[in-house]
Amino acid sequence: MGWFRLGRLLPLAAVLGLAGLVLAMGWHRELSLETLVRHRTMLEIFVAGHTAAAVGAFVALYIAVVALSIPGAIYMTIAGGILFGAFTGALASIVAATVGATAIFLIAKTAFGEQLARRVGPRAAKLAEGFREDAFSYLLFLRLVPVFPFFLVNLVPALAGVRLAPFVGATAIGIIPATCALAFLGAGLDSAIAAQFSNYKGCLAAGRADCRLDFDLMAAFTPELIAALVALGVLALIPVAVKRFRARRIRRAG
Repeated sequence: MGWFRLGRLLPLAAVLGLAGLVLAMGWHRELSLETLVRHRTMLEIFVAGHTAAAVGAFVALYIAVVALSIPGAIYMTIAGGILFGAFTGALASIVAATVGATAIFLIAKTAFGEQLARRVGPRAAKLAEGFREDAFSYLLFLRLVPVFPFFLVNLVPALAGVRLAPFVGATAIGIIPATCALAFLGAGLDSAIAAQFSNYKGCLAAGRADCRLDFDLMAAFTPELIAALVALGVLALIPVAVKRFRARRIRRAG
């Protein structure tokens, strides 16, 4: 049983080890608009000549970023819009983010399952049970409202014992609005990047370490978009509220 338990923990240990290595080496810092601009010409040539391979490489890298819970998924989504256009970039990002999230969900679920919630105490076990009963609605809310860390929403359902189907469904649907917004932002940034490219290139050539692109990436999340995402999140919780209301009426009637 000890060896069996150790075998279940090995995938999680591998993920933590790889994530630690990436962060320690600083490779995650390469997921930026500066990196995209530095290699822009080469990337455009490759995408034009090998579109399928470029999309495949992009999806594979995106999956690794999400599965390892490495900061940079926002940059990846914007880069997808820049390189492949809004539609293809958004679609590739949605597929990759869903697959990456599912991978770390299954790894965490295999390693711990519901055991952690049960060991914390009966209150945590009860909360986990309530989460499982309406997992799709709760997860859809958490995905739609972009204030919850993506990696945390991947792990909590696994520890609560949520089934695979509602996790994948809610993730794939819930990330569509924000992902499309970022991909469209990326597609629109191409001309702006070209306008600043000469100045940025001159800064790099001068050997300066403070070269930056003057883009506010969070500008994509306008107050209107955030309000719309929150409204969608509230709609996702309506089935839970109706279910609770009906259960309360039945208890009172009984």
